[in-house]
Amino acid sequence: MPKAIVLLSGGLDSTTTLAIAKSQGFECYALSFDYGQKQKSELDSATKIAKIFAAVEHKIMHISLSDFGGSALTDANIKVPDFKESDEIPITYVPARNTIFLSFAMAWAEVLDCQSIFIGVNALDYSGYPDCRQEYINAFEAMANLATKQGVEGKKLSILTPLINLNKADIIKKGLSLKVDYSLTTTCYQANDKGEACGVCDACEYRRIGFKSAGISDPTKYQ
Repeated sequence: MPKAIVLLSGGLDSTTTLAIAKSQGFECYALSFDYGQKQKSELDSATKIAKIFAAVEHKIMHISLSDFGGSALTDANIKVPDFKESDEIPITYVPARNTIFLSFAMAWAEVLDCQSIFIGVNALDYSGYPDCRQEYINAFEAMANLATKQGVEGKKLSILTPLINLNKADIIKKGLSLKVDYSLTTTCYQANDKGEACGVCDACEYRRIGFKSAGISDPTKYQ
């Protein structure tokens, strides 16, 4: 079986991505991050989900983006805002987060002799983060193949984004077809220690819209 590293936050998108990678016949290695985010219940979800989908290994990397702050997700002095429609990149954007996460995945891929990295970025129902766009993914993939031993030796590294052109409803339908239990996932930016969602942040709103548009009962546990 070919190997794949799957970035797994414990949320709806990354869990669906793991299910897709598994369904495509990959031997999956799950990679999560304790990066200084205010809520850690998503890591409990990621641990359960990695076991359910029989990940060969699940690593949780400990780094501290909260030392920099600058995001409502990592900075104690910035409140997570309620959802509102806007064309501006919101304060919940964590500077360079996907670049950092993918760099760790790239390093692990070298060790595992693995040429596939899955990430659940989405460019439709999302908050406009610059590191969720196809142009960014293409650029990172090109860099990764210049920066790694396996890349320069002809083993092309691919960054796979199966959700990038799907809306939330289609993502949910795809996950359900692959037996994803969304009640185990944590999407909220400020979930409590029990994984209960706030119901008012951007992540909660996009998740709620997704289930409603799909015509499926929302299993999210709210505070």
